[in-house]
Amino acid sequence: MGKFKFIETEIEGMFVVEPTVFEDNRGYFMETYQENEFKEAGHDLTFVQDNQSKSTKGVLRGLHLQLKYPQGKLVRVIKGKVFDVGVDLRGDSPTYGKWHGEILSEENKKQMYIPPKFAHGFLVLSDEAEFLYKCTEFYHGEDESGIKWDDEDIGIDWPLDGIDELILSEKDKEFKCFKESQIKY
Repeated sequence: MGKFKFIETEIEGMFVVEPTVFEDNRGYFMETYQENEFKEAGHDLTFVQDNQSKSTKGVLRGLHLQLKYPQGKLVRVIKGKVFDVGVDLRGDSPTYGKWHGEILSEENKKQMYIPPKFAHGFLVLSDEAEFLYKCTEFYHGEDESGIKWDDEDIGIDWPLDGIDELILSEKDKEFKCFKESQIKY
């Protein structure tokens, strides 16, 4: 029996991972990544960096990307709940400019893989959230870019009910819209 269920999204290369969770009176145990199982499912990935962030309700991070060193990201939440989004920026893709979003939480234990050449962002829905991601490329601060989180052409349906105030970094507030940025890999 495989330890993971891989669920393809409508965007090629982007998928959701549901791990097998073993629970008993002590708590639970699960594997969050296992190279051989991912390879057997057709996902031959090499991760070079792990990141963790903590945010409060209403924090929206994104939509982030690296231009010359695009990162693939396997993301999950260990505390709280977020709405996680990837936007396809591969110029030759039939889903260029399309997005997929997924609720990731400590309860559902889902993970999502956002391939390289995608913009990525998330909105914290719980009072607090701790977010982990494995990256296929190192972080290069000088290469960082992004797209405006509420771009009308992309049209992400952010679940803003219950969010009194959005909290964005100054950098994220300055990102250009999709058409203006003309980001295409």
